[in-house]
Formats: sequence, C-alpha cells, structure tokens
Amino acid sequence: MTYDNSTTTHAASLPLASGDWELDPLHSAVNFTIRHLGIAKVRGRFGEVKARLYVGGTADDVRVSAEIALASIDTGNPDRDAHTRSAELLDVEKRPTMAFRSTRVSGDGEEWSMEGDLTIGDVTRPVTFAVEFGGVVDSPVDSRRHAGFEATGEIRRSDFGLDFGTGFLGDVVKVQLDMQFVEPQEQGG
Repeated sequence: MTYDNSTTTHAASLPLASGDWELDPLHSAVNFTIRHLGIAKVRGRFGEVKARLYVGGTADDVRVSAEIALASIDTGNPDRDAHTRSAELLDVEKRPTMAFRSTRVSGDGEEWSMEGDLTIGDVTRPVTFAVEFGGVVDSPVDSRRHAGFEATGEIRRSDFGLDFGTGFLGDVVKVQLDMQFVEPQEQGG
C-alpha cells in the first residue's frame, strides 16, 4: 500500500489506512508502576486487554477505545495480586473493568498526544497520554501491515476513589502502553 503525501498536513501525518485496526494482543501490553512505602516501585501489568483503533482521513477522525479486565492484574506475586483484587483494594467484583475512550488525538510524525476519558468503576476522569508512533511495517508472519505505538501517562488513584493503602502505596500510577494494531483487510468486491 502506498500513501499520498501530497494531501493536507493532517492526512500526510497519518500513514495508516482508514478503517478499524484490530489489536494484536500477542504484541501488546498494559504496564504500570506505583510507589510502595515511598521508597521503591512495584511494577505490574494487566493481561486481558481489548482495544480498537479507528483511523479516518485526519487526526480529528482518529478514535481509540480500550477495556481492561482489572482481575487480570499481575505483579509477579500471586498473594499480592489476590489481595489487590479483593474488596479491600480494587474490588474487582464491583469494578470489573477499566475503560478508556479518546476524545482528541493530535500531533505529527512520531510524537502525538491522546486525550480521553478513563472510567474505573462508576468514576470517569479526563486523562492525557503522550504517544510515540513507532511506525508501520508489513509483517512476514501474516503479510498484513502492523502499526506500533507507545503511550505513557499518569493517573491519580484518589481521582477514582481508590485511596486505599494511603501511606503504603503512592497516589500516582505511571502507565505505559505498548500497542500493536493490524490494518483492516480490504473488502473484496
């Protein structure tokens, strides 16, 4: 596939085919870091992620949505993970998912910004992620075009009513998303 760089600035900065790009879950990850006792970091990830990237003709037409199963938390310690899932902490029975919906995507080249609404349980707050566009490549495995992105940002647990563990756990959670999406297949006519 070729891309016409003679179009408008926004369209030229989107070297992605229009349509719904599907998540490549084997090459994507949602990671986080939080301070413990204010002196060390605990790192973790969420294993169950669904995401959608819709690409239109301009950056104004780009939409990203994601849903993460909070019960899929993995910090490398099964006892800590079970405690984190409990009603005392995340309460995954009450808050089974964390969802994101973009409201604005802007930038150019490799550096982008994505604003959106993050919902945990019944609380929704605006968040902003810095996004690095890694590029596109034709995969030798499936012969389809793949696009890679890294998004980083911070959320405050207290903004979502998750103020458990004050004094033990930091309020700021640093988030790093490594996402790979697969180009829509052309529809035969």
